[in-house]
Amino acid sequence: MSNQQLIKSAHIWFLAVLLACGLWAVAGKAGIVIQDQSSNQNSNSNTHNANMQNANMQNRNANRSGNRNMGQTGATGEQAGMANMSAQDRDFLMDAAIGGLEEVELGHWAAQKGTSEAVKQFGQRMVDDHGKANAELATLASSKGITLPTTLDEKHQKDVSKITKLSGAEFDRAYSKMMLSDHKKDVAAFEKQSQKGADADLKAFATKTLPTLQEHLQMATALNPNERGGNSNSGGMRNNTNSNSNSNSNSNRNKNSNSNNSNSP
Repeated sequence: MSNQQLIKSAHIWFLAVLLACGLWAVAGKAGIVIQDQSSNQNSNSNTHNANMQNANMQNRNANRSGNRNMGQTGATGEQAGMANMSAQDRDFLMDAAIGGLEEVELGHWAAQKGTSEAVKQFGQRMVDDHGKANAELATLASSKGITLPTTLDEKHQKDVSKITKLSGAEFDRAYSKMMLSDHKKDVAAFEKQSQKGADADLKAFATKTLPTLQEHLQMATALNPNERGGNSNSGGMRNNTNSNSNSNSNSNRNKNSNSNNSNSP
């Protein structure tokens, strides 16, 4: 091989090596760029996910905070409504609400479980009249930002359970006696509220409802003939005793008079 050919061959190898090095360098740079882009994309994705999580957490916290605020607002409104009332008005409102619920609950039982027709009819009347009054009272309280109870408290629920465990004539007697006692208290409480209540709306409600309660009291009295007739019978016994005493006295006087007349000349 001549010198010229050797030189050409060397040039060719040299160019090939340079070309290979250039390609290798370009490929290396391209790999770095691709890695950087992948890294940036992963970083951006992670950042986006983190931002989304933070946003979701903020939304959840905001919702919880909003719910708490709404609950606090409702409670504050109710407290404010009660705070604006006198002690008598507050007691009357809650007692009337619970008492009305109890009358309706027991009325349902009496209408279904009562033995006598009078007890059944009275129970249905309690459901109708007190149910209507309860709805009116709830609307009135709501207008003042007050939510009334919709279920009986422990004490009144025990009273209901005690009555409803009975049956037959025993149930009728216990229910009738309880209704008489309750309506005596109801009439007294509504009379007091209608005369001395400070809240004008509650006072008007008591005045409007009082005649119905007075009628209920008359009906409950009729359901308890023994108690109603006790005083009457007692009075009758006293009258009979006085009458018999007077009769005996008159008879004795007449006998004495006749005896004196027969002994006279």
